[in-house]
Amino acid sequence: MRVKGGTRRRYRHRKILRQTKGYWGTRHTLFRRANEAWLKAQWYAYRDRRNRKRDLRRLWITRINAAARTHGLSYSQFVHGLRTAGVELDRKMLADLAVRDVAAFAELAEVARAPLN
Repeated sequence: MRVKGGTRRRYRHRKILRQTKGYWGTRHTLFRRANEAWLKAQWYAYRDRRNRKRDLRRLWITRINAAARTHGLSYSQFVHGLRTAGVELDRKMLADLAVRDVAAFAELAEVARAPLN
């Protein structure tokens, strides 16, 4: 006697088809194509959650570098100066200050410049 799946299979298929609602073509109507598309989408989501952290760090560094250069420092000089001065702000906060509070960033640039001289 063979097992055909029955209600369990229907539940599993319906779950995948519900999650692929809105996909293009047969990727939201046929279970096999929908399952392939869904698995691929989950893999991309997993990968890109890690890539987002990488991309945001690059953006923060670019912003800090641009702001530091307006004060006559390179990014590496700025970060090194802050480290030696004992300022423990992460790149996310530094980038936010560079964009939103230019005066505070200017003070940090002066703090970073002091150990270099």
